Amino acid sequence: MDLVVKMATSGTEVSSKSDALQVPAQTSSSSSSSQINAILVSGPSGGVTPIFRTPPNGLLSRENVNRNFQVESADGATALTVLHKVIFKVKDMNCLACASSVEKALKSLRGIQEANVAVLHNTAKVVFYPDFINAIQIAIEDAGFDTATIEKEELHRRNTVCRLRIRGMTCTACSSCVESALEQIHGVKKAIVALATEEAEVHYDPWLVSYKTFIKSVSDTGFEAELISTSNESNNICLKLEGSSTYSQEQVDLIQSSLMGFLGVKNVETDCKNGSIIVSYDPDTTGPRCFLEVIDKVGFKASLQNDLGSPDRSKEMKEYKHQFFWSCAFTMPLFALSMIFMYISTLKSIFEIRISHMFTLGMLLRCILSTAVQFVFGRRFYKGAYMALRHGSTNMDVLIALGTNTAYFYSVYVSIRAATSSRFGEMDFFETSAMLISFILLGKYLEILAKGKTSQAIAKLIDLQPEFATLLELGEKGDILAEKEISTQLIHRKDLVKIIPGRKVPADGIVVSGHSYVNESMITGEACPVPKHAGDKVIGGTLNESSILHVRTTHVGSETALSQIVRLVKTAQMSKAPVQKYADKVSRHFVPFVILAALITWLAWFGAGLSGSYPKSWIPASMDEFELALQFGIAVLVIACPCALGLATPTAVMVATGKGASQGILIKGGQALENTHKVQCMVFDKTGTLTDGKPAVTTTKLFSDLSLANFYSLVTAVEANSAHPIAKAIMQYAADLQEGSYDSEKICEVEGFNSVIGQGVHAILEGRRIAVGNQRLMQHLNIPLSETVQQHLQHIENVAETSVVAAIDDHVAGIISVSDRVKPEAASTISMLKAWGVQSIMVTGDNWGTAKAIARQVGIEEVIAEAEPNTKVEKIKDLQNSGIIVGMVGDGINDSPALVAADVGMAIGAGTDVAIEAADIVLMRSDLEDVLTAIDLSKKTFSRIKLNYVWALGYNVFALPLAAGVLFPLIGLRLPPWVAGAAMALSSVSVVCSSLMLRSYKRPKCLHALKDIKVA
Repeated sequence: MDLVVKMATSGTEVSSKSDALQVPAQTSSSSSSSQINAILVSGPSGGVTPIFRTPPNGLLSRENVNRNFQVESADGATALTVLHKVIFKVKDMNCLACASSVEKALKSLRGIQEANVAVLHNTAKVVFYPDFINAIQIAIEDAGFDTATIEKEELHRRNTVCRLRIRGMTCTACSSCVESALEQIHGVKKAIVALATEEAEVHYDPWLVSYKTFIKSVSDTGFEAELISTSNESNNICLKLEGSSTYSQEQVDLIQSSLMGFLGVKNVETDCKNGSIIVSYDPDTTGPRCFLEVIDKVGFKASLQNDLGSPDRSKEMKEYKHQFFWSCAFTMPLFALSMIFMYISTLKSIFEIRISHMFTLGMLLRCILSTAVQFVFGRRFYKGAYMALRHGSTNMDVLIALGTNTAYFYSVYVSIRAATSSRFGEMDFFETSAMLISFILLGKYLEILAKGKTSQAIAKLIDLQPEFATLLELGEKGDILAEKEISTQLIHRKDLVKIIPGRKVPADGIVVSGHSYVNESMITGEACPVPKHAGDKVIGGTLNESSILHVRTTHVGSETALSQIVRLVKTAQMSKAPVQKYADKVSRHFVPFVILAALITWLAWFGAGLSGSYPKSWIPASMDEFELALQFGIAVLVIACPCALGLATPTAVMVATGKGASQGILIKGGQALENTHKVQCMVFDKTGTLTDGKPAVTTTKLFSDLSLANFYSLVTAVEANSAHPIAKAIMQYAADLQEGSYDSEKICEVEGFNSVIGQGVHAILEGRRIAVGNQRLMQHLNIPLSETVQQHLQHIENVAETSVVAAIDDHVAGIISVSDRVKPEAASTISMLKAWGVQSIMVTGDNWGTAKAIARQVGIEEVIAEAEPNTKVEKIKDLQNSGIIVGMVGDGINDSPALVAADVGMAIGAGTDVAIEAADIVLMRSDLEDVLTAIDLSKKTFSRIKLNYVWALGYNVFALPLAAGVLFPLIGLRLPPWVAGAAMALSSVSVVCSSLMLRSYKRPKCLHALKDIKVA
């Protein structure tokens, strides 16, 4: 591999092909601190690993490296070594002075990235480049301390996500070209480019590459790129400088230094060219409102860039509309000159005035008008074709450029021959190329118009967030000094906001004062307004209906639940469904095939004409054999449409995921959407899924002389340390029993608390061992169960309730019955799944008696009870090994492994964050009927996708032979190239419009109406 080391300070450049090269660099200064060495070492995979040596009094940093030199491989990528972290045991450190001397000795070494010494633990943590491990130990020993290595690890390179908006893509060949260009950049781990959303998502290592490289790479492929966001972290924001289009380095440095001096700002990254500023900060300390104020004070204006919005297609629509109307202004006179005026004798005589030999006035006018359309309004197709061919790919622009150029330059050839010959009498086709471009511009305008409607669901979600909020400014004593209306985007965490009736909640938070009813239907699907009091949580985007609320914000900006929902939908729209891969493969070879087909068509017709294989009467009066063949070849070129194939899947997925989100069903990607309608077996958790998940104590049976109050005071003392839902139900019942209070002193006296997963808890209270749990816990602790106790336990199981046994000093003192109400829609959901041919299984950690009783109520035949989390995973894998596609519905932390293992994991929206994160689909309304809706939506979506593919493939299969003139010998049907171009433009529009039909999807109101639906 050729290596180049560029020294910014000295201007020297050294190349090498050797395995190792040491390059000294010195500045004009004679100081040793300006000396920097780099050793380049070839890695095992052919890559290059540079090891940097910094001056003794300077630490190596990424900024220092970039400021002094760059190490580039042949592909221009900058590389850095992987950092290592080592923790040393440092002996005999007695005071801060000792720790300081060790830390100073470490930081003086070359290649040290970070050094921290903890005197209390006698440890030193060092982050360094791996070439210096011996030097570290020697440095500590030279400081007078003995060392021993405790822990050593390689630091994983950081993974950051960058999102770009890309304009100008027309088909899957374009998106594949951009995706390939991004993936070839050193440091990029994965790149996804979505044609429908016109966005790219790049996963990369920021130590190795910058987002600016991505923008340049996309620009090199011929498309426009714009930064949306550069991090998957919520505490990063992007600011856009207003005013001038470009800014000097001095201006940007001034802004950067001003922001870096602000408390809570961790890092500031600027881009002079685009006037963008990316700020990483601590949201508990500062926020965007402060940043804008700082920028304003240094004499600039900036605005917060929102990365959640749908792509703004207004500019692109305006351009296509403008170009189409101007193209028509030239094409319509051209059409009249070619098709109309030639049949009006007076005008015909004027336009047939000869200028030179056979070159007429009409030919000159047609040439002028056509040239303007070809090279002014059609220049975007030249640019797109050039960029595609430059990178070894082909796209729709290549076909358009070939078709229009063939017609135009043949017409130029005819014009030149006519101007130099007195006998040349061929006709030109200037109107063909101009009309082609005009119709294609119209089709592109209509396509963008239709594509804009596919993202309306996201726009509606974003519109839920209010534009402004009322900020309450507080004094030192917490009293309200003033009210101020600010943009919702400028709210900080821990701000106090005022929400009057009829206004929306601007951000997630906790009610500080006031009580009101809040309509949360737009987020949770809960139809009835929810009462809110001090201490209750509120969700951004919901509507305050009755009274004034003061809310302390906890999650703002991209952290809010609404923002997370929008981002989840956008991520789903970025992902590709597996079925789309086939279309991508077809599109990759489609354009070369069409070019070959057009060439064969022209050769076949031209050869047949020269050999006299068809009668001369077939040739129109204004053409000869060559021109007729050329017309057929051009028609084949321009009628083919790879765009329709490329848009068939992503537009349908985009509309479906948006529609699902509007109905409380968050689908996390195209693969989840595709697999859902294929599910053959659905595995259900019990608690919180088939039941409400809110257990309540129903009865208490005592088997000792304790009073009920004393019994519960002992039980709650132990259960207070547990976070289990049943424990909370017992605590609530005890609080109600004792009028809201219990002896908290006893809770503090609990010793030896132990929680046994899946069984219960036990502890020592005032010298007595108290155990609270199920029968398995009693067996585990060898606590005997009398016949009377066992009969009562069996009775509780028979009535579908959960038994909690409380034992004191190894004797059963009482049994608490806890009931969890079955959801009213559970039985009808299971019944409908059975009607669709989907098997239902319940897997729960509860006892067998309760599990079977619940299963009987809802109609589930197969039950697995007393199951650990790994048991659920094993059952799912067993089903999958037998060839069954499995879905899983759950809500708890213990369900997350099963949700990941299943082909489709569905999490109840009211469940834990872990379960929601692990699932493929989130049911926000916590309604089991949404399982049916998700399956139905998936089925409708993929029926639409199949229809789109039938149309897209059918159109090309039918249109290509038609354009090639297959029917011309039989019925004399011939498609002029401009008609073929119009058909091509409308084909992609029709596919998008077909996908838009999913916007009318409605969840099934009556489940019985869906009995005829069969899951594919």
